[in-house]
Amino acid sequence: MSAKWTAADVPDQSGRVAIITGSNTGIGFGAAKVLAAKGAHAVLAVRNVDKGNDAAARIKSDSPDATVTVQHLDLTSLDNIRAAADELRTKFDRIDLLINNAGVMYTDKAQTKDGFELQFGTNHLGHFALTGLLLDKLLPVDGSRVVTVSSIGHRIRAKIHFHDINLDRNYNRVDAYGQSKLANLLFTYELARRLEAKGAPTVATAAHPGAADTELLRNMPPGIRQVGQFVWSTFIAQSADMGAEPTLRAATDPAAKNAEYYGPSGFQEQRGHPKVVASSAQSHDESIQRRLWTVSEELTGVTFPV
Repeated sequence: MSAKWTAADVPDQSGRVAIITGSNTGIGFGAAKVLAAKGAHAVLAVRNVDKGNDAAARIKSDSPDATVTVQHLDLTSLDNIRAAADELRTKFDRIDLLINNAGVMYTDKAQTKDGFELQFGTNHLGHFALTGLLLDKLLPVDGSRVVTVSSIGHRIRAKIHFHDINLDRNYNRVDAYGQSKLANLLFTYELARRLEAKGAPTVATAAHPGAADTELLRNMPPGIRQVGQFVWSTFIAQSADMGAEPTLRAATDPAAKNAEYYGPSGFQEQRGHPKVVASSAQSHDESIQRRLWTVSEELTGVTFPV
């Protein structure tokens, strides 16, 4: 393996089933493309099936022997998540990789179909429910993994607002995004602990893509934002394929361990090849992890077999 981990280091994935949410574009597409090229059956779990079919065709054009299918998945609807999980459970006897990648960022105040704040409902609760509904297909499988994509935004104005989880009283798009991305890590670490307690072969990891998944300049004054955006796009931001590398390493590196978090190795984790990185002290607070887990079960009605 090279000193700098790259997509070329992804081991053979033949015979493995990999479900990637939000994989018709961006880093999800980048991850799916590599996994399919390495032999996995890549399942593009997407809200827009037409865009998913286009993405599958692009992957097949690059890798004609690839196995790629599209699964309709709307993370803003618990009914749809249950229906998608039922379809996936019928199609596949086993699942090797579940990559919780889809997400929304800095949206106007809005709600999911079930009345949850849109960013928390999509980024965390939707993936929490999907994972719980599919986990028993991963638990018997050696080398199986649940990878959840967080963000450096988990450090920015981030806390779990347990007394106003939907931010009904005081909505702020940055607060809402930070809450959702912090929740992704709290979920990963609690799931990892439960998997270890069960002695399961399944591992729970997390990743973030660095600059590919941040829009930190959006709330700056227009002039500063324009200059900053030029600097950002010219000197800092990296390609979607590079942004996918932390996800791929978290999903496939044989040395990856439960509760590890991967991100870019460069300055402030904005770009570069993936390595194990640290997350906030808050994300490691076991009392918050457990409380969020209980709240998430109550809100989604989904319980886990661990």
